[in-house]
Amino acid sequence: MTTEAQESVVRDGVHYHQFDIVIVGAGGAGMRAAIEAGPGARTAVISKLYPTRSHTGAAQGGMAAALANVEEDSWEWHTFDTVKGGDYLVDQDAAEILAKEAIDAVIDLENMGLPFNRTPEGKIDQRRFGGHTAEHGKTPVRRACYAADRTGHMILQTLFQNCVKLGINFFNEFYVLDLITVKDADGKTQIAGVVAYDLSTGELHVFQSKAVIFATGGFGKIFKTTSNAHTLTGDGVGIVWRKGLPLEDLEFFQFHPTGLAGLGILLTEGARGEGAILRNASGERFMERYAPTIKDLAPRDIVARCMVQEVAEGRGAGPHKDYVLLDCTHLGAEVLETKLPDITEFARTYLGVDPVVEPVPVMPTAHYAMGGIPTNNNAEVLADNTTVVPGLYAAGECACVSVHGANRLGTNSLLDINVFGKRAGRQAVEYVKTADFVPLPENPAGFVSGMLEGLRNNQGTERIAVLRKTLQDEMDKGAQVFRTHDSLEHVLGVIKDLRDRYRNVHVDDKGHRFNTDLLEAVELGFLLDIAEVVVYAAQNRQESRGGHMRDDFPKRDDENYMKHTMAYLTGDPHSSTPSDHIKLDWKPVVFTKNEQGELNYPPLERKY
Repeated sequence: MTTEAQESVVRDGVHYHQFDIVIVGAGGAGMRAAIEAGPGARTAVISKLYPTRSHTGAAQGGMAAALANVEEDSWEWHTFDTVKGGDYLVDQDAAEILAKEAIDAVIDLENMGLPFNRTPEGKIDQRRFGGHTAEHGKTPVRRACYAADRTGHMILQTLFQNCVKLGINFFNEFYVLDLITVKDADGKTQIAGVVAYDLSTGELHVFQSKAVIFATGGFGKIFKTTSNAHTLTGDGVGIVWRKGLPLEDLEFFQFHPTGLAGLGILLTEGARGEGAILRNASGERFMERYAPTIKDLAPRDIVARCMVQEVAEGRGAGPHKDYVLLDCTHLGAEVLETKLPDITEFARTYLGVDPVVEPVPVMPTAHYAMGGIPTNNNAEVLADNTTVVPGLYAAGECACVSVHGANRLGTNSLLDINVFGKRAGRQAVEYVKTADFVPLPENPAGFVSGMLEGLRNNQGTERIAVLRKTLQDEMDKGAQVFRTHDSLEHVLGVIKDLRDRYRNVHVDDKGHRFNTDLLEAVELGFLLDIAEVVVYAAQNRQESRGGHMRDDFPKRDDENYMKHTMAYLTGDPHSSTPSDHIKLDWKPVVFTKNEQGELNYPPLERKY
């Protein structure tokens, strides 16, 4: 492994590098792509964090695969659960790829050295998880492969160790701020590389490449109550958006049911997979009323709405009746300390609650973006519904295949990063074998340099932290689990005001080394861009589906909205209303058929 091993040239204070493939992001998707790409092409991984600090490490519960090590299972059942769990907005060909390739993805990780929990026979152990069933919804099934409640952490460490083994070039604490594109003679977008800001020196680096893979994660920090790390500000999604490329299904954001009340820190669904129970203030197992078949293991969007409804109807616990309780006490100390050690420690540390002897206060927390950069099944980024941008790829949470539809099943995220991260790396290698480097435009770092110096030297009075807090507070109030036209309209007005105030921000730190004040100013710009698309698309979708619940349109509307939202930036984001600079269009959902020509996974009522 190297960080500056490749030769670089310095011109006018800017460092220039050349690689066949540049991967932006060193989480699970980025490093899985690097493992696939590294042996076949000169590959660089650029990350604003040290790789093992990436947010994949926060994933706890497991990775789905129909191994059938503990109970009978099949990839067809897994596909059905993915489609049904996604409220039928899932592209079904992508879901079949995910479920079929899941088994090899788990075996790949095992062969790389990942220490999965084991059955007494020595096989990879599996646990139950929400929405995963046998025989197309009849009973819960044990499908989640896990390493205690640190599965994402183990995956991240394993992938990093294998990248080191392969000698992958890492540029750590480099913040990519621009995608270098040029237009060919026909006006089509060509990829020339990326521009990154070295946090340790403040210098700019241009990475010329034949292919770029975005694996930059999600954007949960548009919300106040979130399980996402402080760094998940949607940088990759925002960069692509500013380049005029579309974003898909951004209105669908998943709110994980069990965040620590008031904090949002995640308690894995694996706790309910091991038998933990959600209870209201009176001790009732209320999910029996809403999902009598699989109860607490219903899909996350359903459980989150039920929890909010319990509180809204006065059955919440605590002095303010504003949360419900996750009861693990019957599981016993041994199960909690061996299979769920991290969440046990989280509850003790952050709330002073011991899950061994008392229930834990929980409420939904913003967790996962189902939408993002649109791609096909080979992780190639799309310029519209069908046109591929040659040499540009995306994988993981920043991408929208769409394999999660309107609601991602638990454990399918760690699966997604491995299946489609691998596909992105493999496809990029094939592309660069015959592609040429696109000549860099004159002064390729000019835009980034101007943006950074403009923020650094701005004489404004607005505080970055105040603007960010206002955005997050208002998103929690108006665009979280339940939404209405009026609540979303109010948030759009707030975002418009924050955009105006953002022009007047003040950066206290004028330095160049590890200037986190400047970094957060840049991140705020991305958050405002993405939040606006999320809210505008949510207002446009006049139905309830998956993670998108409209109180004023409470039913799913397959006749009018069985289609993906495609958003395009068409003008100046500082114009008066979103309709002046955002164009919304639609993209059909992909359905697959069986040998008789019938739909394999027809839309059904989501009863559990």
